[in-house]
Amino acid sequence: MSKTERSAVAFPDPLSAADELARAVAPRVDEIERNRFLPQDIADHAARLGLHRLFIPAIYGGLEANPMVLVEVAERIARVDGSTAWCVFIGATSGMTAAFLPPEDAHAVFGDPMSIAAGVFAPRGQARHAVEGGVPGYRVTGRWQWGSGSRNASAIMGGALILGDDGKPEMAPEGVPQNRMMIFAADQVTLHDTWNVSGLCGTGSTDFEVKDVFVPATRAASLISDKPLARPLYCFPTFGLLGIGIAAVALGLARGSIDALVELAGGKTPQGSSKPLALRAKAQLDVSEAEALVRSARAYLVETIEAAWAAANADGSITVEHRRDIRLATTHAVRAATRAVDLMYTLGGGTSVYKTSPLQRHFRDVHVATQHMMVSDATFELTGRLFLGVPTNTTML
Repeated sequence: MSKTERSAVAFPDPLSAADELARAVAPRVDEIERNRFLPQDIADHAARLGLHRLFIPAIYGGLEANPMVLVEVAERIARVDGSTAWCVFIGATSGMTAAFLPPEDAHAVFGDPMSIAAGVFAPRGQARHAVEGGVPGYRVTGRWQWGSGSRNASAIMGGALILGDDGKPEMAPEGVPQNRMMIFAADQVTLHDTWNVSGLCGTGSTDFEVKDVFVPATRAASLISDKPLARPLYCFPTFGLLGIGIAAVALGLARGSIDALVELAGGKTPQGSSKPLALRAKAQLDVSEAEALVRSARAYLVETIEAAWAAANADGSITVEHRRDIRLATTHAVRAATRAVDLMYTLGGGTSVYKTSPLQRHFRDVHVATQHMMVSDATFELTGRLFLGVPTNTTML
Protein backbone atom coordinates (compact mmCIF):
# COMPACT_ATOMS: atom_id res chain seq x y z
CA MET A 1 0.00 0.00 0.00
CA SER A 2 1.41 3.37 -1.03
CA LYS A 3 1.75 6.35 1.26
CA THR A 4 -1.18 8.07 -0.47
CA GLU A 5 -3.38 5.07 0.32
CA ARG A 6 -2.64 4.97 4.01
CA SER A 7 -5.24 6.27 6.41
CA ALA A 8 -4.30 9.60 7.98
CA VAL A 9 -5.56 8.20 11.28
CA ALA A 10 -3.97 5.17 12.93
CA PHE A 11 -6.85 2.92 13.92
CA PRO A 12 -6.35 -0.15 16.11
CA ASP A 13 -6.55 -3.67 14.74
CA PRO A 14 -10.25 -4.20 13.91
CA LEU A 15 -10.58 -7.37 15.98
CA SER A 16 -9.00 -5.72 19.02
CA ALA A 17 -11.29 -2.76 18.38
CA ALA A 18 -14.33 -5.05 18.29
CA ASP A 19 -13.33 -6.60 21.60
CA GLU A 20 -12.86 -3.15 23.15
CA LEU A 21 -16.27 -1.99 21.96
CA ALA A 22 -17.89 -5.21 23.21
CA ARG A 23 -16.39 -4.64 26.67
CA ALA A 24 -17.70 -1.08 26.69
CA VAL A 25 -21.17 -2.14 25.60
CA ALA A 26 -21.57 -5.15 27.94
CA PRO A 27 -22.75 -3.19 31.02
CA ARG A 28 -25.07 -1.04 28.89
CA VAL A 29 -27.13 -3.56 26.92
CA ASP A 30 -30.31 -2.78 28.90
CA GLU A 31 -29.78 0.94 28.41
CA ILE A 32 -29.33 0.44 24.66
CA GLU A 33 -32.53 -1.57 24.41
CA ARG A 34 -34.56 0.95 26.42
CA ASN A 35 -33.13 3.81 24.38
CA ARG A 36 -34.16 2.16 21.08
CA PHE A 37 -31.05 3.48 19.35
CA LEU A 38 -27.37 3.55 20.21
CA PRO A 39 -26.37 6.28 22.64
CA GLN A 40 -24.21 8.66 20.62
CA ASP A 41 -21.16 8.07 22.80
CA ILE A 42 -21.22 4.36 21.86
CA ALA A 43 -21.57 5.14 18.16
CA ASP A 44 -18.72 7.66 18.47
CA HIS A 45 -16.60 5.07 20.31
CA ALA A 46 -17.06 2.70 17.37
CA ALA A 47 -16.09 5.52 15.01
CA ARG A 48 -12.92 6.34 16.94
CA LEU A 49 -11.97 2.66 16.71
CA GLY A 50 -12.40 2.77 12.92
CA LEU A 51 -15.19 0.19 12.84
CA HIS A 52 -17.41 2.30 10.58
CA ARG A 53 -14.53 2.62 8.11
CA LEU A 54 -13.95 -1.05 7.33
CA PHE A 55 -15.20 -0.72 3.74
CA ILE A 56 -14.24 2.89 2.98
CA PRO A 57 -11.42 3.07 0.37
CA ALA A 58 -7.95 3.49 1.79
CA ILE A 59 -7.38 6.58 -0.35
CA TYR A 60 -10.17 8.29 1.61
CA GLY A 61 -8.86 7.25 5.01
CA GLY A 62 -10.70 3.95 5.24
CA LEU A 63 -9.49 0.46 6.08
CA GLU A 64 -10.67 -1.23 2.84
CA ALA A 65 -10.74 -4.55 4.63
CA ASN A 66 -11.29 -8.11 3.50
CA PRO A 67 -15.02 -8.89 4.09
CA MET A 68 -13.95 -11.62 6.51
CA VAL A 69 -12.84 -8.86 8.87
CA LEU A 70 -16.43 -7.61 9.03
CA VAL A 71 -17.61 -11.15 9.83
CA GLU A 72 -15.25 -11.45 12.79
CA VAL A 73 -15.92 -7.92 14.02
CA ALA A 74 -19.71 -8.28 13.93
CA GLU A 75 -19.60 -11.75 15.50
CA ARG A 76 -17.53 -10.57 18.45
CA ILE A 77 -19.80 -7.62 19.17
CA ALA A 78 -23.05 -9.57 18.61
CA ARG A 79 -22.09 -12.13 21.25
CA VAL A 80 -22.59 -9.25 23.69
CA ASP A 81 -25.17 -7.06 21.93
CA GLY A 82 -26.87 -7.64 18.59
CA SER A 83 -28.02 -4.03 18.19
CA THR A 84 -24.52 -2.59 18.45
CA ALA A 85 -23.16 -5.20 16.05
CA TRP A 86 -25.95 -4.43 13.59
CA CYS A 87 -25.23 -0.69 13.63
CA VAL A 88 -21.51 -1.31 13.16
CA PHE A 89 -22.07 -3.48 10.09
CA ILE A 90 -24.56 -0.97 8.65
CA GLY A 91 -22.01 1.80 9.07
CA ALA A 92 -19.31 -0.34 7.49
CA THR A 93 -21.34 -1.43 4.46
CA SER A 94 -22.73 2.07 3.93
CA GLY A 95 -19.16 3.32 3.76
CA MET A 96 -18.47 1.35 0.59
CA THR A 97 -20.59 3.94 -1.26
CA ALA A 98 -17.47 6.13 -1.17
CA ALA A 99 -15.94 3.85 -3.80
CA PHE A 100 -18.64 4.96 -6.28
CA LEU A 101 -18.23 8.72 -5.76
CA PRO A 102 -15.92 11.29 -7.36
CA PRO A 103 -12.94 11.90 -5.05
CA GLU A 104 -14.03 15.38 -3.96
CA ASP A 105 -17.44 14.12 -2.86
CA ALA A 106 -16.04 10.97 -1.26
CA HIS A 107 -13.68 13.09 0.83
CA ALA A 108 -16.47 15.51 1.76
CA VAL A 109 -18.87 12.79 2.92
CA PHE A 110 -16.49 10.19 4.33
CA GLY A 111 -13.19 11.97 4.93
CA ASP A 112 -13.79 12.89 8.57
CA PRO A 113 -12.65 9.91 10.69
CA MET A 114 -15.70 10.42 12.91
CA SER A 115 -18.19 10.33 10.04
CA ILE A 116 -20.92 7.70 10.29
CA ALA A 117 -23.09 6.70 7.35
CA ALA A 118 -26.37 4.82 7.25
CA GLY A 119 -28.67 4.00 4.42
CA VAL A 120 -31.41 1.94 2.80
CA PHE A 121 -30.96 0.75 -0.79
CA ALA A 122 -34.65 -0.05 -1.34
CA PRO A 123 -36.00 2.46 -3.90
CA ARG A 124 -38.63 4.05 -1.69
CA GLY A 125 -37.87 7.49 -3.07
CA GLN A 126 -38.54 9.22 -6.36
CA ALA A 127 -36.09 11.58 -8.04
CA ARG A 128 -36.44 13.93 -10.99
CA HIS A 129 -33.63 15.57 -12.91
CA ALA A 130 -32.96 19.13 -11.79
CA VAL A 131 -30.32 21.86 -11.92
CA GLU A 132 -29.65 24.14 -8.98
CA GLY A 133 -27.14 26.98 -9.13
CA GLY A 134 -25.77 25.48 -12.33
CA VAL A 135 -25.20 22.11 -10.61
CA PRO A 136 -26.94 19.11 -12.19
CA GLY A 137 -28.69 16.76 -9.81
CA TYR A 138 -32.05 15.54 -8.62
CA ARG A 139 -35.02 16.69 -6.58
CA VAL A 140 -35.80 13.80 -4.24
CA THR A 141 -38.84 12.89 -2.19
CA GLY A 142 -39.29 9.65 -0.30
CA ARG A 143 -39.74 7.76 2.94
CA TRP A 144 -37.67 4.72 3.87
CA GLN A 145 -38.05 2.01 6.52
CA TRP A 146 -35.34 0.13 8.44
CA GLY A 147 -33.04 3.14 8.70
CA SER A 148 -30.66 1.35 11.07
CA GLY A 149 -28.13 3.65 12.70
CA SER A 150 -29.69 6.76 11.18
CA ARG A 151 -30.02 8.54 14.53
CA ASN A 152 -26.22 8.41 14.92
CA ALA A 153 -25.29 9.19 11.31
CA SER A 154 -23.78 12.27 9.72
CA ALA A 155 -24.80 11.08 6.24
CA ILE A 156 -28.01 9.18 5.48
CA MET A 157 -28.66 7.50 2.13
CA GLY A 158 -31.85 6.32 0.46
CA GLY A 159 -32.52 4.56 -2.81
CA ALA A 160 -34.65 6.48 -5.31
CA LEU A 161 -36.09 5.65 -8.71
CA ILE A 162 -35.11 8.15 -11.37
CA LEU A 163 -38.22 9.40 -13.15
CA GLY A 164 -38.22 10.79 -16.67
CA ASP A 165 -40.26 13.70 -17.99
CA ASP A 166 -43.13 11.30 -18.59
CA GLY A 167 -43.18 10.32 -14.94
CA LYS A 168 -42.07 6.78 -15.68
CA PRO A 169 -38.89 5.23 -14.23
CA GLU A 170 -35.81 5.47 -16.39
CA MET A 171 -34.23 2.11 -17.17
CA ALA A 172 -30.68 1.14 -16.27
CA PRO A 173 -28.48 -0.65 -18.86
CA GLU A 174 -29.06 -3.85 -16.87
CA GLY A 175 -32.75 -3.80 -17.81
CA VAL A 176 -34.09 -2.76 -14.41
CA PRO A 177 -35.45 0.63 -13.27
CA GLN A 178 -32.62 3.03 -12.47
CA ASN A 179 -32.16 3.25 -8.69
CA ARG A 180 -29.61 5.64 -7.26
CA MET A 181 -28.45 5.97 -3.67
CA MET A 182 -29.08 9.57 -2.75
CA ILE A 183 -26.73 10.92 -0.10
CA PHE A 184 -28.29 13.41 2.28
CA ALA A 185 -26.74 15.36 5.12
CA ALA A 186 -28.38 14.34 8.38
CA ASP A 187 -29.99 17.77 8.81
CA GLN A 188 -31.85 17.33 5.49
CA VAL A 189 -33.66 14.24 6.79
CA THR A 190 -36.70 13.92 9.03
CA LEU A 191 -36.57 10.93 11.37
CA HIS A 192 -39.88 9.37 12.43
CA ASP A 193 -40.16 7.59 15.77
CA THR A 194 -41.42 4.25 14.42
CA TRP A 195 -38.95 1.73 15.88
CA ASN A 196 -41.05 -0.03 18.51
CA VAL A 197 -40.19 -3.66 17.87
CA SER A 198 -39.56 -7.08 19.37
CA GLY A 199 -35.83 -7.40 18.72
CA LEU A 200 -32.73 -5.48 17.64
CA CYS A 201 -34.44 -2.78 19.68
CA GLY A 202 -31.34 -0.62 20.04
CA THR A 203 -30.59 -0.22 16.33
CA GLY A 204 -32.76 2.86 15.88
CA SER A 205 -34.01 1.41 12.59
CA THR A 206 -36.64 4.08 12.31
CA ASP A 207 -38.35 5.48 9.21
CA PHE A 208 -36.75 8.53 7.64
CA GLU A 209 -38.06 10.96 5.07
CA VAL A 210 -37.06 13.77 2.72
CA LYS A 211 -39.31 16.11 0.79
CA ASP A 212 -38.13 17.82 -2.39
CA VAL A 213 -34.45 17.82 -1.37
CA PHE A 214 -31.85 18.67 -4.01
CA VAL A 215 -29.02 16.14 -4.35
CA PRO A 216 -26.10 16.86 -6.72
CA ALA A 217 -25.57 14.17 -9.35
CA THR A 218 -22.12 13.53 -7.88
CA ARG A 219 -23.81 12.36 -4.66
CA ALA A 220 -26.29 10.06 -6.36
CA ALA A 221 -24.59 6.74 -6.99
CA SER A 222 -25.93 3.70 -8.79
CA LEU A 223 -24.56 0.69 -6.94
CA ILE A 224 -25.54 -1.43 -9.96
CA SER A 225 -24.62 0.60 -13.05
CA ASP A 226 -21.77 2.85 -11.86
CA LYS A 227 -18.24 1.49 -11.74
CA PRO A 228 -16.54 1.67 -8.34
CA LEU A 229 -12.83 1.94 -7.68
CA ALA A 230 -10.94 -0.98 -9.21
CA ARG A 231 -10.02 -2.60 -5.92
CA PRO A 232 -10.70 -6.18 -4.76
CA LEU A 233 -13.22 -5.19 -2.09
CA TYR A 234 -15.45 -3.40 -4.57
CA CYS A 235 -15.72 -6.47 -6.78
CA PHE A 236 -18.15 -7.73 -4.14
CA PRO A 237 -21.76 -6.74 -4.83
CA THR A 238 -23.47 -4.45 -2.37
CA PHE A 239 -26.17 -7.03 -1.71
CA GLY A 240 -23.60 -9.72 -0.98
CA LEU A 241 -21.77 -7.53 1.52
CA LEU A 242 -25.04 -6.59 3.19
CA GLY A 243 -25.92 -10.27 3.49
CA ILE A 244 -22.48 -11.00 4.95
CA GLY A 245 -23.09 -8.45 7.70
CA ILE A 246 -26.49 -9.88 8.59
CA ALA A 247 -25.07 -13.41 8.68
CA ALA A 248 -22.20 -12.31 10.91
CA VAL A 249 -24.58 -10.75 13.44
CA ALA A 250 -26.75 -13.87 13.44
CA LEU A 251 -23.75 -16.15 13.96
CA GLY A 252 -22.54 -13.95 16.81
CA LEU A 253 -25.96 -14.11 18.44
CA ALA A 254 -25.92 -17.89 18.13
CA ARG A 255 -22.46 -18.13 19.67
CA GLY A 256 -23.58 -15.87 22.50
CA SER A 257 -26.61 -18.09 23.09
CA ILE A 258 -24.51 -21.24 23.25
CA ASP A 259 -22.11 -19.56 25.69
CA ALA A 260 -25.01 -18.41 27.87
CA LEU A 261 -26.64 -21.85 27.90
CA VAL A 262 -23.39 -23.64 28.74
CA GLU A 263 -22.83 -21.25 31.65
CA LEU A 264 -26.41 -21.76 32.83
CA ALA A 265 -26.43 -25.54 32.42
CA GLY A 266 -23.79 -26.24 35.03
CA GLY A 267 -25.74 -24.55 37.78
CA LYS A 268 -29.35 -25.17 36.80
CA THR A 269 -31.39 -28.19 37.85
CA PRO A 270 -34.68 -28.25 35.93
CA GLN A 271 -37.87 -28.39 37.97
CA GLY A 272 -38.85 -32.00 38.65
CA SER A 273 -35.34 -33.31 37.99
CA SER A 274 -32.50 -34.24 40.28
CA LYS A 275 -29.87 -33.74 37.58
CA PRO A 276 -28.25 -30.45 36.55
CA LEU A 277 -29.17 -29.44 33.01
CA ALA A 278 -25.67 -30.29 31.80
CA LEU A 279 -26.20 -33.94 32.75
CA ARG A 280 -29.46 -34.34 30.85
CA ALA A 281 -29.31 -36.15 27.51
CA LYS A 282 -31.59 -33.59 25.82
CA ALA A 283 -29.22 -30.76 26.75
CA GLN A 284 -26.22 -32.67 25.47
CA LEU A 285 -27.96 -33.46 22.17
CA ASP A 286 -29.15 -29.91 21.56
CA VAL A 287 -25.88 -28.21 22.46
CA SER A 288 -24.09 -30.53 20.05
CA GLU A 289 -26.61 -29.77 17.32
CA ALA A 290 -26.26 -26.04 17.90
CA GLU A 291 -22.46 -26.27 17.73
CA ALA A 292 -22.66 -28.20 14.46
CA LEU A 293 -25.15 -25.76 12.99
CA VAL A 294 -23.07 -22.69 13.82
CA ARG A 295 -19.67 -24.12 12.93
CA SER A 296 -20.78 -25.67 9.63
CA ALA A 297 -22.71 -22.60 8.51
CA ARG A 298 -19.77 -20.39 9.42
CA ALA A 299 -17.35 -22.67 7.58
CA TYR A 300 -19.47 -22.43 4.43
CA LEU A 301 -19.63 -18.66 4.75
CA VAL A 302 -15.85 -18.41 5.22
CA GLU A 303 -15.24 -20.70 2.25
CA THR A 304 -17.39 -18.58 -0.07
CA ILE A 305 -15.90 -15.27 1.06
CA GLU A 306 -12.33 -16.53 0.77
CA ALA A 307 -12.97 -17.94 -2.72
CA ALA A 308 -14.46 -14.64 -3.91
CA TRP A 309 -11.68 -12.62 -2.25
CA ALA A 310 -9.01 -14.73 -3.96
CA ALA A 311 -10.70 -14.24 -7.34
CA ALA A 312 -11.08 -10.50 -6.78
CA ASN A 313 -7.38 -10.18 -6.01
CA ALA A 314 -6.25 -12.42 -8.87
CA ASP A 315 -8.70 -11.42 -11.61
CA GLY A 316 -10.09 -8.05 -10.61
CA SER A 317 -13.60 -9.51 -10.65
CA ILE A 318 -15.78 -12.21 -9.19
CA THR A 319 -18.13 -14.49 -11.08
CA VAL A 320 -21.88 -14.97 -10.93
CA GLU A 321 -21.11 -18.27 -9.21
CA HIS A 322 -19.21 -16.43 -6.46
CA ARG A 323 -22.10 -14.00 -6.01
CA ARG A 324 -24.58 -16.85 -5.95
CA ASP A 325 -22.61 -18.71 -3.30
CA ILE A 326 -22.27 -15.61 -1.11
CA ARG A 327 -26.03 -15.02 -1.10
CA LEU A 328 -26.74 -18.69 -0.41
CA ALA A 329 -24.12 -18.96 2.34
CA THR A 330 -25.34 -15.81 4.09
CA THR A 331 -28.99 -16.81 4.03
CA HIS A 332 -28.13 -20.33 5.17
CA ALA A 333 -26.01 -18.93 8.01
CA VAL A 334 -28.92 -16.85 9.29
CA ARG A 335 -31.25 -19.85 9.13
CA ALA A 336 -28.75 -22.14 10.90
CA ALA A 337 -27.95 -19.52 13.55
CA THR A 338 -31.64 -19.00 14.24
CA ARG A 339 -32.14 -22.74 14.74
CA ALA A 340 -29.21 -22.79 17.17
CA VAL A 341 -30.60 -19.84 19.14
CA ASP A 342 -34.01 -21.49 19.31
CA LEU A 343 -32.47 -24.67 20.68
CA MET A 344 -30.61 -22.80 23.39
CA TYR A 345 -33.59 -20.64 24.30
CA THR A 346 -35.79 -23.71 24.71
CA LEU A 347 -33.17 -25.55 26.75
CA GLY A 348 -32.95 -22.61 29.11
CA GLY A 349 -36.54 -23.25 30.16
CA GLY A 350 -38.18 -20.65 32.35
CA THR A 351 -34.86 -18.87 32.89
CA SER A 352 -34.83 -17.83 29.23
CA VAL A 353 -37.86 -15.56 29.50
CA TYR A 354 -36.46 -13.22 32.14
CA LYS A 355 -34.97 -9.89 31.14
CA THR A 356 -31.83 -10.83 33.07
CA SER A 357 -31.11 -13.67 30.63
CA PRO A 358 -29.24 -12.91 27.40
CA LEU A 359 -31.06 -15.88 25.86
CA GLN A 360 -34.32 -13.94 25.54
CA ARG A 361 -32.55 -10.99 23.91
CA HIS A 362 -30.61 -13.16 21.46
CA PHE A 363 -33.84 -14.98 20.62
CA ARG A 364 -35.69 -11.74 19.85
CA ASP A 365 -32.77 -10.22 17.98
CA VAL A 366 -32.10 -13.15 15.66
CA HIS A 367 -35.76 -13.47 14.73
CA VAL A 368 -35.85 -9.82 13.66
CA ALA A 369 -32.71 -10.40 11.57
CA THR A 370 -34.49 -13.21 9.71
CA GLN A 371 -37.01 -10.69 8.38
CA HIS A 372 -34.45 -8.77 6.32
CA MET A 373 -35.10 -9.14 2.59
CA MET A 374 -31.45 -9.96 1.89
CA VAL A 375 -31.76 -13.26 3.78
CA SER A 376 -35.38 -14.12 3.06
CA ASP A 377 -36.53 -17.43 1.59
CA ALA A 378 -36.62 -15.74 -1.83
CA THR A 379 -32.83 -16.09 -1.84
CA PHE A 380 -33.15 -19.86 -2.09
CA GLU A 381 -35.41 -19.49 -5.13
CA LEU A 382 -32.92 -17.14 -6.79
CA THR A 383 -29.88 -19.30 -6.13
CA GLY A 384 -31.81 -22.46 -6.93
CA ARG A 385 -32.61 -21.13 -10.40
CA LEU A 386 -28.92 -20.63 -11.00
CA PHE A 387 -27.99 -24.11 -9.79
CA LEU A 388 -30.64 -25.55 -12.11
CA GLY A 389 -29.50 -23.54 -15.10
CA VAL A 390 -32.77 -21.62 -15.38
CA PRO A 391 -32.41 -18.18 -17.09
CA THR A 392 -32.20 -15.64 -14.28
CA ASN A 393 -31.73 -11.87 -14.00
CA THR A 394 -28.67 -11.62 -11.73
CA THR A 395 -28.61 -7.83 -11.46
CA MET A 396 -29.76 -7.93 -7.85
CA LEU A 397 -27.65 -10.95 -6.88
